[in-house]
Amino acid sequence: MSPHGLTDRTTWPVALLIGLAGAAYTAWVLEVVLSTGLNPIETYVSELAAQDQPLGGLFRATDFTAGLLAFAGGLLALVRLLKYAESRRLWAVVGWAGITLFGAATAADAWLPLSCTPTADPECAARETAGLVPATHQAHAVSSTLAMTGALVGLVALTVAARRYGWFAPLARYGPALVAMELLATAWTLSAIAMFTAGRGTWALGAGQRLQVLLVAIWLGLLAHSVHKERRT
Repeated sequence: MSPHGLTDRTTWPVALLIGLAGAAYTAWVLEVVLSTGLNPIETYVSELAAQDQPLGGLFRATDFTAGLLAFAGGLLALVRLLKYAESRRLWAVVGWAGITLFGAATAADAWLPLSCTPTADPECAARETAGLVPATHQAHAVSSTLAMTGALVGLVALTVAARRYGWFAPLARYGPALVAMELLATAWTLSAIAMFTAGRGTWALGAGQRLQVLLVAIWLGLLAHSVHKERRT
């Protein structure tokens, strides 16, 4: 048994699932070549998947796929860790649990889409403020918060585990920089959301959130590479 709890039979499925999840989580970049009608600097990423958007079904499908893959990869790794006492390192357990939560909540996001685009449509924003939108708006806010919370927990905890326990060399080397950038992007996004909620404009909310989710996807790719490399060595 490897010290990180993943056998040769489980490292490649975990690496594959997490790597594919990271790739699917970047599907929003298709807005560069597709006509969405939404300003990427100002709008939520999740507004691409809103029910009133012509390409909403495509982005809901990619969100669900990313979430399902991350959930499967995180859960597989977590089960293996918990099965063997010698690999139950706190930071690792917390980290893989975070990835599992991120995956489950991201998949739930796809089933709880916004009905309209509040940052782009003043009427939608007014209905949302007045509580006249479907309950999925509030549910989506909860699932999105859980998804990003899980991602942050996973990023921080598994990066700490890699450095503290001597696992996953690429993650131990490059993970801290990605975590620092992710925390800054999250602070930017939360500040912009607060400004938008207070009626003070979007403050480039879309750019901040896109950077936030892009860094998560890059980190997932780094994690997948690190797990795969650990198997080869």
